[in-house]
Amino acid sequence: MSPHKRPVRLSATLVLAVLAFGVTACGDDSNRDDGGDGGSDVPDVESAEAFPEARCEANRAAGTITYLSSFDFAAAASIVEVLVAEERGYFDELCLDVDIQASFSTDNYPMIAANDAQFSSAGSFSEIVTFAQANEADFVAVAVEGRTAIDGLIVKPDQAATIEDLRGSTIGVKGKLPSAVTAMLAAAGLVEGTDYDTVPLEGFDPTAHIAIDSIVGFPGWKSNEPGQLERAGIDFTLFDPTEEGVPGTFGVLYTNRTFLTEHPSAAQDFVRAAMAGLADAIADPAAASAIAVELINGNGNPNFLSPEGETFRWETESKLIIDTTPDGSDVGVPDPAFLQDELDTYAGVGLFGDGETPKAEDWIDASVIAAVYADDGSIIFPGQ
Repeated sequence: MSPHKRPVRLSATLVLAVLAFGVTACGDDSNRDDGGDGGSDVPDVESAEAFPEARCEANRAAGTITYLSSFDFAAAASIVEVLVAEERGYFDELCLDVDIQASFSTDNYPMIAANDAQFSSAGSFSEIVTFAQANEADFVAVAVEGRTAIDGLIVKPDQAATIEDLRGSTIGVKGKLPSAVTAMLAAAGLVEGTDYDTVPLEGFDPTAHIAIDSIVGFPGWKSNEPGQLERAGIDFTLFDPTEEGVPGTFGVLYTNRTFLTEHPSAAQDFVRAAMAGLADAIADPAAASAIAVELINGNGNPNFLSPEGETFRWETESKLIIDTTPDGSDVGVPDPAFLQDELDTYAGVGLFGDGETPKAEDWIDASVIAAVYADDGSIIFPGQ
C-alpha cells in the first residue's frame, strides 16, 4: 500500500482531527457486504490485506477505463480526486488501467451513454437526470460529494438588498440561468421573461461582466467568480440559493449502467481509488491544487486557469463538502431523499418539462460507494 496516509472520515464532526493528524485507512475493519462487489466469484477488498488476485484479474479484464473531466483539469470536486488518485498510484494498486482526459461537462454525456468512456464528472445531480431523460441514457450517479448548489447569483454592489429587489432587472447569462438560480428567483416570485430579463454574455471574465452597464449581475460558481472578483478588489453581492432554501448538489461522479453491470468490481474500485484521492485532497488542499495546476499547464491551459484560482476553487469546494456532509455520513454517499428534494424543486421551475418528476432512485446506486467505506468511516484499501 502507498505510504501516504488517508484520513478516516471527513464528516463535520471529525474533520478537525483528520486535518490535524490523519490516519491510515488500513485497520482491522472488514469490508461491508452491502452491494457493489465484483460478483459471487470475485473476492471483496479487505483492509490491511493484499489485493485479491482474482479481483485484480477481473479489474484488468475491464480494459482501459476512460475518465472525462467536466472542465479541463480544474481543482474541482469530482475532478481533483481522480487526478490525485492517479498521481498517488491508487488506480494502479487496484489493477485499474485509467485514462484521464480533459473535457467539458456537456460534451461527455453522449460518450458515457455509449460506453465510449466509463466515468465522468457532473455539475449537479439534476444535470445528469436532465441529460439522461432527454437522450434516453442510462446514467448512474455513484458519488455525490457536495450537498449544496455550487451556483450563485453575483450582483453589483448596492443594486439589490433582497432577491425581490431584482424585479424588473436584466441578468447576464452564459448560455442560460443555472437551475438553482432560476429556482431561487422563482421562490421569490420572479419569473424569467415576466419579472426579469436575461441577455447573453461573451467570454468568462467576471471582471468584465460586472462592468457592463445594462445588466445587474450574472450567475457564477461560488468557487470561481467570487474569488476572481475579490482578487481584483471588486465589490459584489452574492445571492446563494442554499441560503434561500433551494437544494442542490455538486461534485457528482457518474457512469453508465452497462459498465457498472459488466464490470462491478472495476467500477467499485474506481470509486474506491477516487475516494482515497478525495480524502487526500481534503486533508491537503494545497497539494491537491498543485497537482491540478501541473496537469492544467501540461495540457496547454486552454481556459487560462491560474494557480490562485485553482487554490481558491478547491479550498472553497472542499469546505463545502465538509460542511454539507451530515454527521455520521460518509463523504460522497448519495442520499435518495435529499436528491429527490432537488429534483422536486427543479421540476417546479420546469426543468423536466411537463412530464412526471423523475425518481432519484432510478439514477443512483449508493451501494457502490457504501461498500468502499468501513463502519468507522475509513476507506477500505488493501495493504501490502
